[in-house]
Amino acid sequence: MRLDQFIANSTELSRKEAKRAISRGEVTVNDQPCRSANSQLAGHERVALSGTPLSLPGERYLMMNKPAGVVSATTDSDHPTALDLLPADITRNLHIAGRLDADTTGLLLLTTDGQWSHRVTSPRTDCPKTYRVTLSEPLTEAAAQQLEHGVDLHNDPRPTRPARITVLEDRIIELTISEGRYHQVKRMLAAVGNHVEALHRVRIGQVSLDTALKPGGYRELTCQEKDSLA
Repeated sequence: MRLDQFIANSTELSRKEAKRAISRGEVTVNDQPCRSANSQLAGHERVALSGTPLSLPGERYLMMNKPAGVVSATTDSDHPTALDLLPADITRNLHIAGRLDADTTGLLLLTTDGQWSHRVTSPRTDCPKTYRVTLSEPLTEAAAQQLEHGVDLHNDPRPTRPARITVLEDRIIELTISEGRYHQVKRMLAAVGNHVEALHRVRIGQVSLDTALKPGGYRELTCQEKDSLA
């Protein structure tokens, strides 16, 4: 990690402010002044700012019950974002692991841990995502079998991986997929002649949305939840 990034991550300073502090000689590495903002740290160095030792905060892992109308982004000039729903003091370096469309609700994971989020979202890890889908009409047995074998999507060269289908009510199903293509669930149902009226993610891997969380609510993942996605 670059020295200026370390300073910014471990203090309230911006990256630009961190560079200025370094250039002024206010930063020491292993008790020696360091004026090079792009110096690389291996992780074991003693870093101090104006004599105060610094350390990186621990990684954060959150789940949120995303409401409709909120975009899965860190910033957006036109719409409220998932990070806007969180206290400002915990959003530093948070990013979203597995986005949802603005009109899709349910389980959203946020973290500061880039490697962990990559494992959650990478197609290679085959991490299943389960959605409760409200349809415009009941799903036929033939359509369910098509989804469970994989379907061809419009303007997509490859068929989808097989999905798992559980019928909950007349027009409500649970659908589990292990991919994350653009608007995939909606496109899959369209491919079998149906239409998604509402979409709610209930589970990622072994982590289920906490039913106690109201829309917009969030909590830390337990160690067991976090490790199940590692």
